[in-house]
Amino acid sequence: MLSWGEPVLAILSGSVVGFVLGLIGGGGSILATPLLLTVVGLPPHQAIGTGALAVSFNAFANLAGHARAGHVRWRAAAIFAAAGVAGAAAGSSLGKAINGEKLLALFAVLMFVVAGLTLRPRRVVPPEQRAMRASSVRIVLVGLAAGMLAGFFGIGGGFLIVPGLLFATPLSMIEAVGSSLLSVGVFGLTAAVNYALSGFVAWGVAGEFILGGLAGGWFGLRLAKKLAPRRAALNRVFAAIVFAVACYLLYRSAGLAGWV
Repeated sequence: MLSWGEPVLAILSGSVVGFVLGLIGGGGSILATPLLLTVVGLPPHQAIGTGALAVSFNAFANLAGHARAGHVRWRAAAIFAAAGVAGAAAGSSLGKAINGEKLLALFAVLMFVVAGLTLRPRRVVPPEQRAMRASSVRIVLVGLAAGMLAGFFGIGGGFLIVPGLLFATPLSMIEAVGSSLLSVGVFGLTAAVNYALSGFVAWGVAGEFILGGLAGGWFGLRLAKKLAPRRAALNRVFAAIVFAVACYLLYRSAGLAGWV
């Protein structure tokens, strides 16, 4: 690879993730690890650790915007994030101990789940039903489980956290989305620190990836305003991309394992 090749590829890969996040409002972070693995060329564990750091940075950047708009409910967000930190630490430690290719195969399975959830219409829960579900104990338990999965795969886990907050709290959808970003950032940072302790974070690549993500997100947000009426179609396209990447990761893992 040329000396300038890796920075360019990292910036372009980050731009793709940022663009998707800006365009459809979530889910794009699931593409971070596959892009760092297949396009930038990082080893599996390093791709996961570096991706977790980039996801964390992007989440905190978006959290500021939602906070200014009044969409963050700090008490529920803090309880969920605090409970999830322990889960993220345990999950990331377990992920480091698993063979990299096997971990990627499991990651591909997760991507299939994400693709399916993206296609499922979001159900609006009436305020009176949401109010009945407020429970600190429930927030802690759901946060712990979401943090463990997020840490294990080195992802932000927004697609897990938003439904978890809706299940455990009386938040509206926009409040759950805004509040989830605190957990996404904290879980990603926890996983990144754990992976960094084992030397599994490529700091230069992470910086380039984040830079690309900021630029891609800027364009994605502006295009999203024009294509807002076609959000369902955009979700279907994103789900198809995630599904295709998951198939490739499974094929790659099977090939390296000698199954194909």
